[in-house]
Amino acid sequence: MLEIAAYGARKRVKGALALSVGLSAFSAMYAGFFPSLTGNLDLEEYIEALPPVFVEAFGLRAFSTIEGFLATELYQFAWVILLGLYLAYSAASLISGDVESGRMDVLLSLPISRARLVAERFLSLVPGVLLVNVMVAAVTWVATRVIGYPIGTVDLVVVHLLSLPYLFACAAIGLAFSVFVDRESVAQRAAMATVFGLFLLESLLMSTDYAWAGAVAPMRYFDPTAILVDGTYDVAGAAILVAATLLLVAGSQLYFRQKDVN
Repeated sequence: MLEIAAYGARKRVKGALALSVGLSAFSAMYAGFFPSLTGNLDLEEYIEALPPVFVEAFGLRAFSTIEGFLATELYQFAWVILLGLYLAYSAASLISGDVESGRMDVLLSLPISRARLVAERFLSLVPGVLLVNVMVAAVTWVATRVIGYPIGTVDLVVVHLLSLPYLFACAAIGLAFSVFVDRESVAQRAAMATVFGLFLLESLLMSTDYAWAGAVAPMRYFDPTAILVDGTYDVAGAAILVAATLLLVAGSQLYFRQKDVN
């Protein structure tokens, strides 16, 4: 069982480890930079000079605290934007890469249903995502204590746990493009453009009369600043993201079952 998922996960170990090390280094760097930042700049005055839309989009309202600083510099930027784009990009090659290269003919000759193939390809992303979250959380916990500005352990754990539904929702968007588009590069670009476009949509409309349109953006349901600064956990938002992920995966399975890959 899950042989394809296990094989795909093993192929992604090196990439996931490199990503984990890179993001952990960013976390340690940001933590080390914070004490000097608070001592040399009037952060409140700096934030007040920024456009309100920018402040809301990147969660800058508590930038002068270690929680708000990391929520903005690490989680709003690296997690919500960069990691979301990366997973959408990676997932967009799960099916389209095999179709374009011709490997899909070999896979479909195995005694495995198309629906299971799609599901296992998606599941191959899970170990890498978990590795990134565990490693960065551990480094962040240690780094903030080394600099003398310890971040709350529970809130840190929760921000990583609640990031999982968001990250897998971004990956599910990539999977959908991977199934609908046969050319790998086209699927990857379309998936990244969609995730980034949804981020812009939510950021630009959140304070307007058209904020309802941003409900389609997964970013609406994961707010690192609310978790780390306010201790507010949007469990309902996480449930919405889980439901959206399952719907996208199921839709991808249904479409691929009927698709001619020749």
